[in-house]
Amino acid sequence: MFYYLTALFIIILDQLTKWFIVNNMYIGESIPVIEDFLYITSHRNRGAAWGILQGQMWFFYVITVIVIIGLIYYLHRAAKGKMLLGISLAFMLGGAIGNFIDRVFRKEVVDFIHTYIFSYNFPVFNIADSALVIGVGLLMIQMIREERQSKEKTYGENGTHHS
Repeated sequence: MFYYLTALFIIILDQLTKWFIVNNMYIGESIPVIEDFLYITSHRNRGAAWGILQGQMWFFYVITVIVIIGLIYYLHRAAKGKMLLGISLAFMLGGAIGNFIDRVFRKEVVDFIHTYIFSYNFPVFNIADSALVIGVGLLMIQMIREERQSKEKTYGENGTHHS
């Protein structure tokens, strides 16, 4: 239940921030938060990350539904007793649903977090995108931890093989 509440919190935060942007900023408007680093910029995206696959809504609908089903399945099957795995899947679930809501109801995704990292103009993103990236990062950490634990069981702490 905790994982679904985490996903729900991400969805609500994502949708509230997007609602605020849509209702208070015109497309292209940019507000500096930290000059030359972080801006709130009203932007729309009809594709995936970095604007790829523009206008392929049916593709995104199908893929997102498959991803959501897979995430829920893994939350039920694999996350029991693995909090980091559960949190990573919850972040990905919240992010996937947040952007799915945009695609279904707006036919585009509302983006607004605009950063310049070492003078690189990073593509504008949103809370759902952030949750997806954080979820994938946490999943990678979980996988590395499991790999290390598996090796420790096989070789022991002193590096000798146990049969």
